[in-house]
Order: sequence, then C-alpha cells, then structure tokens
Amino acid sequence: MKTAISPTRSENYPQWYQEVIIAADLAQVASVRGCMIINPWGYAIWEKIQRILDDEIKARGHENIYCPLLIPLSHIEREAEHIEGFAKECAVVTHSKLQKAENGKLEPASELEEPLVIRPTSEMVIGDVFAQRIQSHRDLPVLMNQWANIMRWEMRTRMFLRTSEFLWQEGHTAHTTEDEAHSHALHMLACYKTFCEDKLGLPVITGKKSKNERFPGAVETYTLEGIMQDNKALQLGTSHYLGQNFAKSCNIQYQDAAEKRQYVHTSSWGVTTRLIGGLVMTHADDDGLVCPPKIAPTQIVLIPIIRKEEDKEAIIAYCKAIQSMLQEKVYDDGRLRVHIDIKDRKPSEKKWHWVKKGVPIRCEIGMNEVTGRNVSYALRIDTNHKREVNSLDDFNNNVIEYLSETQEKLYQSAKNKLSPKHCPLITNKDTLFKHFSTESPTPALIYWHDDDKIEKDLQEQFKVSIRCYPEEDIFNYEERGKSLFDSTKVGQLALIAKAY
Repeated sequence: MKTAISPTRSENYPQWYQEVIIAADLAQVASVRGCMIINPWGYAIWEKIQRILDDEIKARGHENIYCPLLIPLSHIEREAEHIEGFAKECAVVTHSKLQKAENGKLEPASELEEPLVIRPTSEMVIGDVFAQRIQSHRDLPVLMNQWANIMRWEMRTRMFLRTSEFLWQEGHTAHTTEDEAHSHALHMLACYKTFCEDKLGLPVITGKKSKNERFPGAVETYTLEGIMQDNKALQLGTSHYLGQNFAKSCNIQYQDAAEKRQYVHTSSWGVTTRLIGGLVMTHADDDGLVCPPKIAPTQIVLIPIIRKEEDKEAIIAYCKAIQSMLQEKVYDDGRLRVHIDIKDRKPSEKKWHWVKKGVPIRCEIGMNEVTGRNVSYALRIDTNHKREVNSLDDFNNNVIEYLSETQEKLYQSAKNKLSPKHCPLITNKDTLFKHFSTESPTPALIYWHDDDKIEKDLQEQFKVSIRCYPEEDIFNYEERGKSLFDSTKVGQLALIAKAY
C-alpha cells in the first residue's frame, strides 16, 4: 500500500520522523548548525500551546517577565553544580563588534571585559531579580514565568527534539517554606500533565527523577515522560524543587515576622517546543501528521472541487456558508477553526496537503454537494481516508461529536503504551538484560535503589536509563519491593527505558 511518507515507521523510524516534519511543513533545517526554522504550521501549534498554558499559568497567580538573553559569566559561576551541568552546552559571546580585516573579511574586534553566556536557562538571572524584589516575608510568594528562547550547543540534533536553539516556557517561584515551594513544583507538574493529556492527547508518566537524572543544582526533579511509537521515552517537561541552593548563590533573603533574615525556597519548571516533537511521534502515521482537534490550528478544512469555471462562484459561496455556520459552534476553548483552501491546485494535491498536515476533518465540496446541500468529509484518523456524505444539517449537528471522538481515540490509542503488555514489571536481572537486548524494546518497570555504577553500566551496555519513579496511581504495583540488583535492599518502583 502506497503511503505519503517514505520511509514508513517500520522501515526507518528516525527518518520517518524527519520526513513527517517536512511533509507537514512544521519546520526546516536552518543555515546555523543545529538550529531549525519553525514554519507557520508548526508555529501555529506552538502558539496554541503557548496560549493555553499561559492562561493556566496566569490563573495560578503567576506574572510574566522577560530577562536578558545574555548572562555575565560571573553570574553563572556562582552556582558551581549548576554551571557544571551546563558548561559543555554553553554558547559564549566574547566580542562586541565586527571590523574588516586586511583580507576584506569581517572579524571580531573589541573583546568584552567579561564573556557573556547566551541563556542556557535562567535560574541565576531570575535569582538576581528575586534578590532585588524580595526584602520582607510580606513580599512572598513571588510567582513568575518567562516565555523565551534558549541556546544549548548540541552535538546531535533533531528538529523539535534536540536543537541548539529552542523555545520554551520557564516558571520561577520563591517561597518562605520548603513545603510551599515543594508543593508548588508538584502543583505545576500536575498542570502540565493535565495539559498534555487533555489538549495534546499525550498520556504521560509523572514521577521523581533519579539522582543521576536530576537537574543540576536541584534538590528534587520531577518529570513527565511520554512513550513514543518506537517504544522510546521522551521527557516532555520537568519541574524542580531547588531548595535554598540558588537562594544562597544569589543571596535571596527576606526578613521574617520575627525580624530574622532567612533564605527563600525556590522552584522552577518548564516545557519546550519538544512538545511538538512528542505530538508527532505519538500521533503521526505513514501519511503524515495527525493533529488532536484541541490543538490543531485548523480543525476543519473545506476544499472546493471546481471542475468548471462557471461552477466556481456557487461552490465558493456554499463553502463560505458552511464556514460561517461551523464558526458559530464552540468546541473546547473557542469557536471552530475552519479554513477554505482557495489555492489554485489540483483537488488531489489539496487533499494530500491537508492529510499530511493532520487536519482532523477534511471536507470536499463540489457541485454535487451544492445542489444536494450535502457535505462530503473524511476524518484524519481514518487511515483509509474514506469520505462520508452527510446532509449539511446532519454534519453541522454532528461535527462536535466527530472532533470529540477523534480527540478521545488518539488519546486512548496512545495510552496503550502504558499497559502491562507494553510496560511490564521485571523482577529478574537476566530477564531485564534479555528484554533490552531485543530490537525496539518497550519500557519496563523494576524495583530500583540508587546506584551510580549500575546505572552507568546499564546506560553503556543497553543505552537505557532510569526515567523516573512513577507516581503511585499510574501503575497497579506496590511502590516498594526487593531491589532488582540487590535483594538485601528495598527498591522503589522505577521506569527504565531507552530515551531520546
């Protein structure tokens, strides 16, 4: 069976992923090594993500801020563990201007007194902001959020998954107590989980990271892990309880009610354009992207099928009437997003253009539909792309149900990856080694105690890592049991998998 994307998932999954991104016009490779250009369709998805999350973040009391892209090296150096974790990924500005050399080419001219690091993350910058704004316990809590771009030099890049520059949202908060800051980190993790599952149709495993996987400088790191179609895990977002580490590095103190100076407790949390990569690898098929309706920039596309020039006016008028009717209906967070494709292309080209973009409902409108007051439509989740015919009234009455069913089917299909069949509990070392020696092994659950050497050995031998200690209500297993690698120790239920 011929497919729109070649190679298919089963033939070459990594290449299939790249081809879907190109075919759906989500992004393209930039001229700067390791960077990408996010094209309008991809950016429209990011804008939807941004608007929904921004509303959720503000509803929880946070205010948006914007900090400089350039960070003095001395600021970064104040938190030793933090900079050690990012040092190899930092891009550094050392000169302030260009001048012409003797050979006529441009070269850096004025060396800066202090190198400036292009923002790899913002804990230290936000720390300075907090230190200036926080003086008294009456100033707390401080809840801030930033939408920004990030630069981290990556050796091996892949669009939306790992690029040298990417877009993200990062929240930063300061509190009087450990409990309040820690609870806030978990609260935002739950916010992300709801968003991923309800809007993106991405089932996630939430839980605490192991010591080796913890964010540099954090006391605890919590994660959202998605399981992709090739059985690899993808970290979709993180939330960190930072304790007083950054408060001490940045001297963020306040005077408490007893007039004593205290350090604040902080949290940080964020998601990135990697969510779009997760969306592709979870829902796309061998014909292209499949967009969950709640996040799709266009939910319904109307394709005029014009065989004769004299029919054009009537067909376009009918399409506009359908568009106006549908735009009166409300689904999820607003009125239906309906587009009429009036470009001068063949009907078959238009069809596959929108199939590859993943629009949930595609309608084809010709003179038969005009005269019969019908709608010919196909749902993107139907891999045969079979068209159905409804009367206009029936289609109008049922369209919200079609979108809701599409959203639910995508979520339930992806949720199968969390079943015992696809995520088994393994209690024997030989079974574990055999499991991860197979091609495209599924994730597994084991009882694990922190052991740096064993974790490193597993990474080197099988390319797997401890993704997280899942929250109690995700899998129906005891939270603790005999550790797989040392039966004399108590281990905690942990997710282990190959990962991006």
